[in-house]
Order: sequence, then structure tokens, then C-alpha cells
Amino acid sequence: MAAAVASLYRRVLPSPPAVDFASPEGKRLFAEALAAGTMEGFFPLVSCFQTQSEPAFCGLASLAVVLNALSIDPGRRWKGPWRWFDESMLDCCEPLDKVKAEGITFGKVACLARCSGANVQSFRANLATIDDLRRHLVRCVSSQDCHLIASYHRQAFKQTGTGHFSPIGGYHAGQDMALILDVARFKYPPHWVPLRLLWDAMNMTDDSTGLLRGFMLISRKTAAPSSLYTVSCRDENWKSMAKYCVEDLPNLLKGDNLDNVQTLLSRLIESLPAEAEALIKWVVEVRRKEEGDPSLSKEEKERLFLKENVLQQVRDTRLFAIVHDLQYANNPCCNCSSSSEEDSLTRIAAAVCCQGAAMLSGNLASRHGFCCKETCLKCIQANGDGLKTVISASVVSEGNEHGVDMLLPMSSPGASSCNSNLKNNVVKYPSSADVLTVLLLALHPSTWLGIKDEKLKAELQTLVSTDNLPDDLKREIMHLRRQLYYLKTCKEKEEYEDDDLPSPKWLG
Repeated sequence: MAAAVASLYRRVLPSPPAVDFASPEGKRLFAEALAAGTMEGFFPLVSCFQTQSEPAFCGLASLAVVLNALSIDPGRRWKGPWRWFDESMLDCCEPLDKVKAEGITFGKVACLARCSGANVQSFRANLATIDDLRRHLVRCVSSQDCHLIASYHRQAFKQTGTGHFSPIGGYHAGQDMALILDVARFKYPPHWVPLRLLWDAMNMTDDSTGLLRGFMLISRKTAAPSSLYTVSCRDENWKSMAKYCVEDLPNLLKGDNLDNVQTLLSRLIESLPAEAEALIKWVVEVRRKEEGDPSLSKEEKERLFLKENVLQQVRDTRLFAIVHDLQYANNPCCNCSSSSEEDSLTRIAAAVCCQGAAMLSGNLASRHGFCCKETCLKCIQANGDGLKTVISASVVSEGNEHGVDMLLPMSSPGASSCNSNLKNNVVKYPSSADVLTVLLLALHPSTWLGIKDEKLKAELQTLVSTDNLPDDLKREIMHLRRQLYYLKTCKEKEEYEDDDLPSPKWLG
């Protein structure tokens, strides 16, 4: 006889103080708020609403709902052909396994929102008032272009549990009540609560940080997210690279015997941590073979064209020519032969196609369990516009085989600088020289201020300046700068207050 396992099917909503959304009173509040115009934000939210998939994923689920309600394109596939925000894709600021075990803090949710392409204003309860909350809430619920996520403690509502995140879907001015769209629908239904109690719930301390909770406003950015390069911090390697950029590199630049750009950049390359390439990754699009047409769709072709355009613009910079020549001089066989290029592509395919298969299967957390059975290069028709290069792979996991294609951005050989080394030796797809070039362009402009030789400083600052970059590449670099800035701030100051995060001029 099997032992019974304790389980729960929902909780009874303590009422008062809350009012069940589906109750007669809840319906009356909804109808009156709708007539007053303070339920406009409800409709896009409820159209994209989801239940958190893990007990500790309330922050991720709330953010996914809001990002989708704002129609922000994640720029990468979720499953099949669809680009859509899901909790499994919100891992750039905190590993999913850690969130699953420990939950996520207020600051990291704000960080995730920014990395996902949203504008964020965050307010902890000690730096705002209930009048501020009411004013911002009314603005959000009266439109469809801004949504409010609350971080609060359930205790204030006599509910079980502790800290929680949920979007706020509406406001009743006459009763001064807010509608919490609880993402833990397996526990409590959506419910109205007095705004004063919601404010009290925000004024409780998060034991994991020692800081008060609060609320954040999420809206769309006018600028698009990056197309080819992105900051990655899925593992802990980025921390050593961040330390290098913030501490080690400025000290290195203050050294003596730096009399020209080549010497300076050579010393920089030699001092890079082993994990240098883990900080910035190039974004690859992966699709299932059985779902994809043999040719590229118009949308796929346009995205691939943009990636290739950015890649070529990186290689047209003088900075790339210098970086590449220095890398080639140190390791002349690293990327010049076709066999070496094939080997490198095989390694890329093994890593990226397995990760892509995991994303497509919805099992991102176990992507390391995937292995590539075989990989090969092939060309496919780009919607009647010539041939494009694809890495095709068969990926096996737990006995199941997945066929995936990786669309590979390529640069035109010989289209770069007139430098002969570049013509003969540049790898056609994104390489370590490209990654290092965009990293140098994306670093905080003050990085170079410690160079003693004024002439050298001026020359280097000209090399890394974004002033004369083509528009596509400049957007890419500015997006990377924002990511690096917010990650650094997230690490250094957990509060992540909006007042602490002005938009520096160098972020654009």
C-alpha cells in the first residue's frame, strides 16, 4: 500500500482584506474601474497571462507576462518558429537553477527586464511614498504601454508564504484598491487589495538582501535589442572578466613603456583572463529541421542579413584590423586554414546546436544532457536570394534525436580592410577577434583615462569611439554598454534604485 503524499489544491483567499476577482464584489469593482478608465492595462496583461511554472519563479513569470504584454520581441526563438518570452529565457542575470532553489531578488528582476530590452524605473519603499505608488499605478493602469510589478510580502494580506512578485492589473479609485494578478494561480486567484495594505506589504524587508521591497514600472524601449552580440552571464565566469574590465585593465593602462597602440593592445590581449570570451557571445538562430522550410523565410533572411551587416561593420573598423593582426601574430595558425575553420565550426555546432535543441524542446535547464551525434555544413536557399551557410546537426538526448539547423552569419571575404592579413586569414563567421573588438568598443569610455601618454590616449580613444560607427553597429555597441553597465551595478549595489541609475551620456 503506497503512503499518501501531502498535497494542496489552492488556498482559501483570506477575505477580508482581499476581494476575489471572480466574486460579485470583485466583478463590481472591475466594472466600475473599467468605466473609470483604470483597467486599460488589464487587457494586454490578461491576454499574455501565465502561471509561474516553479514555486520560486514568481519574479520570472511576472516579468514574462509584462514583456509579452508590451509586445517586446525577445529576438530569439522560444519553441518551434515562435519568438516569445518564457521563464526559461530569463537567465541572463541569475542562473535558473539558483532562482528555482532560492527565488530572485528585486534588483535581479529589474536587471532581467533591462537585459530583455525594456525600460525600467524601480522604487524601493524607503525611497517612495504611497502617493508615488498611487500616481504611478494610475498612469500604468490607464494605458497599455506601461505595467507595474509589485514586490511584496504576503503576510500583510493574511496569506501564507513570504515574498512574492505579481503584476498589478487595475485600480479602483473610489475604494483605493489595486488588482493583483497573482502569478501563483495554483495558490490564490487574482484579487483586489486596499492600496494602503499593498504599500505596507512593500515596506517589509527581504531577508535575503536586508532591503525593503517595492515596485517597478516596465515599458518598451524605442531602441531594438542587439542582433548579433550579447552579454552572457549564465555561469560565474563573467565575474572574473568583469573584475578585469573594472579593476585590472585600468591599472594595466597606467603602466610604463606603453608608447603605441599596438603595444598597448598586445599587452591587453596577453593579460586577458581565460574566460574572456565567455562575457560576450554571438547570438545564433537555431531551428528544428522538421519544422523549417528548406529555404530561409523572408523574416529569417532579414535577421541573418542584419547579423551579417553588423559582422562586416565590425571588421571594417581599424580597431578590428589591429586586434586581428595582433592575435594572428601570436598564433598564426589559429584561424587561417580551411581545416582549422571546419574544426572550429564543429565545436561551435556541438555547443550551440545542443543549447538550441534544449531551448526548442523547452528543457533549457538540462541542456548539458544533449550531445551532438553529427554535424555538417550545408548551403540553403535564402528565399530566392542566393545561398546561405547552415550548420546542420543531429542532437540526441535521453534516447530522442532532434534535427536542428544553425543559421550562420558570414562576412564577405576581401570586403574588409585592404590589410592583406585580413583578406587571407579572417574567419568568415564571428571569431574571437570580433568579440574582443566589440568588447573594447563597449567598455566604459573612462576606462582609457589612465593612459599616461596623452597622444596615445587620444589615439586609443579615437579607435574605440562610437561617434563615427555605422548605425547598425552603433546600436549593437550601445546595447552592450547598457548590459555591461546594469550587470556591473547589479553586482555592486543590490538596491538597483532608479535614482542610483541615471542614464549616463555614454549609454546613449
